[in-house]
Amino acid sequence: MYSFKDYIQTDEALTRQQRIARGRQMKRLAKKIARKKKIAMKKMATPEKLERRARKLARKILTKKILKNRVPSELSYAEREKLEDKLKKKSAVIARIARKLKPKVKKAEMERLKRVRGTDNE
Repeated sequence: MYSFKDYIQTDEALTRQQRIARGRQMKRLAKKIARKKKIAMKKMATPEKLERRARKLARKILTKKILKNRVPSELSYAEREKLEDKLKKKSAVIARIARKLKPKVKKAEMERLKRVRGTDNE
């Protein structure tokens, strides 16, 4: 059985015909994917996912610090590349911040689970 990422992951751009076929395939699988997502939402995130969320949050914090009062979506493509280069150079800092944020992310996940599981019982 292929995973969702296997379906969407390609190395080159899709042709028009492939895109139409992919659309049909995803429409056919939409209900199945939605059901699996709903079931997965009631389960605790894996440690790898929590780690990924912490890293993403750390990157966001560092981005805000680098850009000061500018919004990342309003940057030009050249500025976005420069921002990415700066963040790449600060990977050790991101890892350190992520490690400190991990308990906070885990606590947020527990709260989310409490909310999700609590609404089913009512």
